[in-house]
Amino acid sequence: MNAEFHFELAVCQWAERHWPPDGDRERPVVVARQLGTKYRRWDTVVLVCDPDGLAARARFGTQGLDSDLLHVVRNAPAEWAWYRDALPDPGYPWRYVREAVHRAADRGVVETRTNGNRIELRRKWTYPDWVDRVVAIENKPDLTASAARSLAPQLERDVALSLADEVWVATRDTGEAVTPALFEGIPVEAGILTVDPERRGASAVEATWQPRTLAVDDPGTRIEERPSGGDHDASAARFTYLDPSEKANKRLEIAERAYERGWRAYVDSMRPDCRYFEVHPTPAVARPYCSAKGCHQTQGECAGSCPEFEPEPPSWRQQEWPLDGGPGSVLKRLLAEQRARRRPEPE
Repeated sequence: MNAEFHFELAVCQWAERHWPPDGDRERPVVVARQLGTKYRRWDTVVLVCDPDGLAARARFGTQGLDSDLLHVVRNAPAEWAWYRDALPDPGYPWRYVREAVHRAADRGVVETRTNGNRIELRRKWTYPDWVDRVVAIENKPDLTASAARSLAPQLERDVALSLADEVWVATRDTGEAVTPALFEGIPVEAGILTVDPERRGASAVEATWQPRTLAVDDPGTRIEERPSGGDHDASAARFTYLDPSEKANKRLEIAERAYERGWRAYVDSMRPDCRYFEVHPTPAVARPYCSAKGCHQTQGECAGSCPEFEPEPPSWRQQEWPLDGGPGSVLKRLLAEQRARRRPEPE
């Protein structure tokens, strides 16, 4: 069993129900997993949302808006205008903007019309400011000294770039009076969560070190290369700066993907249509289970290439209620419904 994958599911389940640690929830949260940018992917992402903004975001549908669509819906005018007059210069060919305008119209998030040979658009709704904070969590159930040495440079890059408001490390509770994670060489700006993945409720996770709030509104520093150290290493560090507006765009793109995917999307890359695929409830979270191998499998193991893979019998898929298409279809619908409950209905 891949302990980190199932530990990650437990952290996501807890965050969805009980974030923030050691505090009362005042704002809704959206939790997703395995999201980030071209340069960095976080294990768990928690979006702390403005409730009114989150309700207004629901008008734009359950699918995420990519960077091209965001460019259109955020800048669409209140009155009809030619799209090249209405939208800021994107810095890439306008033909791609035109395609994005058509895609936005097909999604029903803007209105378009043809005036001669020109495409005009206007907005249906103002795109809301719905994300208050972006929280990044790195899951390391067994944070040994060697694991901490590998993790520290990644966290230092997160702190320098300050794309997230907070950076945390979640590690397994060892039962010791002082968690060993406090003695490892991770940046002091990163918070530490100690997790008992077999428990449920708010007490399953404890914040043993509080993080610093990062300067998301300031320019970020992307560390591209740094000297490895030592007496014979005279190389210079290489880095670039990220403009605050570009950081804001990246944060919003991450938030849109999180809104669409949530953290239960792991089933989309597994084979719930296999007759051996099951979901076993545990005190902390329901976990996928393979009855052929007798273990909690990972996404990499649960694929069509698995030698134990066997499709559900056709008779299962012809069942009506309560199966209605077979156990695999039921499981996908169940997880999709649970994900949908975290998103408000449009007004």
